[in-house]
Amino acid sequence: MYFFIFGLLLGARRGIPSDVYVPFLVTGVFVFTFTQSSVLAGVRAISGNLGLVRALHFPRASLPISFALQQLQQLLFSMIVLVVIMVAFRSYPDLSWLLVVPALGLQFVFNTGLALIFARMGSKTPDLAQLMPFVLRTWMYASGVMFSIPAMLEDKNVPSWVADVLQWNPAAVYMDLVRYALIDKYDSTYLPPHIWAFGLGWAVLAGVVGFVYFWKAEERYGRG
Repeated sequence: MYFFIFGLLLGARRGIPSDVYVPFLVTGVFVFTFTQSSVLAGVRAISGNLGLVRALHFPRASLPISFALQQLQQLLFSMIVLVVIMVAFRSYPDLSWLLVVPALGLQFVFNTGLALIFARMGSKTPDLAQLMPFVLRTWMYASGVMFSIPAMLEDKNVPSWVADVLQWNPAAVYMDLVRYALIDKYDSTYLPPHIWAFGLGWAVLAGVVGFVYFWKAEERYGRG
């Protein structure tokens, strides 16, 4: 459906070779879904387990962290499908595929930080779980899941910093890292400069801020 709407009807394949677009699209969907699912699970981590939180004493952070781990496990199963698609479109296993490991490791830390942040927010505002799908869908459309950000903005009359902001947003960064690792024709010309530094920076920032933010309310979870 994404391929039909964005690839064929809306011309989102601009700047991407036709034999690369399907792997490009599927990789983007899988990688973004990893973050999306982690956030949605994190929002409900405390509010959806109040009975457990009130009955037992344990580190509350283990709940959103465990949900993020579950989403990582689901992604690893999805990677089997992704590998089949890559081979079908002539992107064969290579040493560059090993870069998927640190890329997904950084994304997992980033996702865990977001899950911790939204777990605390969701514990006080359960209705946030109803709003987040709309927020995340908007984020997806702005992150280059279905299109190449530089190619789509190339002939648009927009300031150059707009393209930079879109490319540096964490969802786009982690998608680009995995695409670069897996797709033979997705070379470094598609990547913003210092992308690994951005991937590391987003992971550390979200991980540290998320843990501290969640931990500061540790004693209040389940009390009202």
